[in-house]
Amino acid sequence: MDRQYDNRRTIYWICVLALFIAAFANSVRAGAAGAMKAALLDPIDAQHSGEMIGTVLGNSFLGFAISLLVISPLLDRIGAKRIVLFAAACFIVGPALVLLAGSSGSSVVLLLNVAMVIWGFGWGATEASINPVIASAYSEEKTGKLNALHAWWPAGLIVGGLLSVLFFKSLNLPWQALVGLCIVPAVALAVWASRHTFPVTESTVAGVSFGDMMAEPFKRPGFWVFFFIMFLVASSELAPGAWVDVSLSNTVGMSGILVLVYVSAIMFVMRHFAGALAHRFSDMGLLLMCTVPAAIGLYMLSQANSPVTALVAATVWAFGVCFMWPTMLAAVSRRYPRSGSWGIGLLGFAGALAIYFVLPQLGAIYDRAKLEAAGGDAAFASLQAGPEMQRVLAYAAEQSFQAIAVIPVILFFIFGAVWLVERRKRGNDDGTSIGTPL
Repeated sequence: MDRQYDNRRTIYWICVLALFIAAFANSVRAGAAGAMKAALLDPIDAQHSGEMIGTVLGNSFLGFAISLLVISPLLDRIGAKRIVLFAAACFIVGPALVLLAGSSGSSVVLLLNVAMVIWGFGWGATEASINPVIASAYSEEKTGKLNALHAWWPAGLIVGGLLSVLFFKSLNLPWQALVGLCIVPAVALAVWASRHTFPVTESTVAGVSFGDMMAEPFKRPGFWVFFFIMFLVASSELAPGAWVDVSLSNTVGMSGILVLVYVSAIMFVMRHFAGALAHRFSDMGLLLMCTVPAAIGLYMLSQANSPVTALVAATVWAFGVCFMWPTMLAAVSRRYPRSGSWGIGLLGFAGALAIYFVLPQLGAIYDRAKLEAAGGDAAFASLQAGPEMQRVLAYAAEQSFQAIAVIPVILFFIFGAVWLVERRKRGNDDGTSIGTPL
């Protein structure tokens, strides 16, 4: 039993490292986005480079979505260990291709997009494997343990963000140095994971056949409510996180990536309290409460015009989104355990697909707004760095953040409806239980 516990603990920390690397890579992409845009995309089409970098960044989420969808149902057949090793390989190849993009001539946009898809494959493979593994290994405390695991997502964002500032602001290093650094922990993950045996998932332990696992979400219409909700949850948390450097750096007087670092620090601390909060309020109750500060925080970010106002807005937003993603995973795993890794993977797929569509739209909104504020393409092209450019970019940031602030408002009503339906099904329950399937 002690040996089994020790192995469970080791597997947990391997999963932590895998998720940390995925987050670190996300933070590096966000931190280097402005420099990559300026060096690689502005010379091609400065008027529409915001949409172009949004599309490039969004392709990492496309890779995330594809690998989640393909790998999740096959996790136990392929083996979690092989999937983690595949993730490590993608975390090496993805940044390596980004480094080659600068010297690829006319193929720079194509190579950047391919690189981001492969990089995203690693992230998707990570989520497809570690979430079901931890849900199975810690079946008695899913919400708390999955939130504790996902606390290391913001930890990776913090390290990546701080290194972005260090490399670009203090050491004045090129963006390629930061991207190349992502390869180092990926090698460590490959070596560590190769030495250990991973457990099978919860559905396999329960004897659920592959066919039954695949059919379970389609037998349960309520599952697709959570699938749709996850689309909106990801748009409230991950899309703004990937957008802060591009949109805020020129409008609040500080690096946008530092705002992301600050938000991530709050999330790292708060996620360790998720288990107790979910027990007290139920997972739906917790998610319902999160939507209010999420909406207010995003709107406040649209109005931020100084470091102080940006940090205040980020604080409110962080308290809103910190529990959303892992609590959604735990909620579905608890309500639909027979869906196993496939159910959790479908939920992650919904989140990734959302960002793939949302980020380019944010970029397009940003571009339209900056051209509108400047008075057209020609007027924008003639602008120089200074107060007028600052005003134009501030307006563009305001419009992009206000567009996404609507999503948590929608979630408030959806979570409220789910909470009421489940509460009614429980009859005279006191409201503190975790929840039942719709």
